[in-house]
Amino acid sequence: MIKFLGNVSKEMRKVSWPNGRELTKYTITVVTTLAFITIFFALVDLGISQVLELFFEK
Repeated sequence: MIKFLGNVSKEMRKVSWPNGRELTKYTITVVTTLAFITIFFALVDLGISQVLELFFEK
């Protein structure tokens, strides 16, 4: 277990971590993409619901 944690520590030093500017850029990209995907699927769901209401009116 100690050897494993030592190896993990060595590998973590090799990791290239993003700086503050890169992290902000990546975060904005992810949030924007999620917003577009959410809006897209909400519109698709609304459209399918409307079509089904036409076919199954009470």
